[in-house]
Amino acid sequence: MPDIFFRPRHHGRVAILVSRYNELITSKLLDGALVGCDEAGVPRHQVDVVWLPGAFELPAAAAAAAATGRYACLVALGAVIRGETPHFEYVAGAAASGLTDVSRQHALPVGFGVLTVDTLQQAIDRAGGSAGNKGHEAAAAALGAADAIAQLRANHVED
Repeated sequence: MPDIFFRPRHHGRVAILVSRYNELITSKLLDGALVGCDEAGVPRHQVDVVWLPGAFELPAAAAAAAATGRYACLVALGAVIRGETPHFEYVAGAAASGLTDVSRQHALPVGFGVLTVDTLQQAIDRAGGSAGNKGHEAAAAALGAADAIAQLRANHVED
């Protein structure tokens, strides 16, 4: 079976959608995502950063970005921290479901960098702390998927 991930390609434009809510965390996720783009060879002028009010708004922005046809992939960044009400479940669930729908409907990779954590410390740990940077991981996943999809579309996969 051929390995379709054999080499990175020119990725094209990337949109990084970032929640302003919990900006202490999301700005660090953005830093990680930008480093991931740099490491993959995506020039900064090909990365559009779009700030949104919160994680709940990420799917609508992702759908709008996908509909432009300008992007090879999207990266969605947010931080939803559990509180004392069921609000966490609604926001986290809507963000995950909505971003999945956008990815499927547009056959466009959407890197999921939305932290869903119980505490602020867990968020800090995942935004460049002891658990790495999930923004970097989301960008790497989206770019890797964009490479694979581009290769599939170009018929570079042999039977």
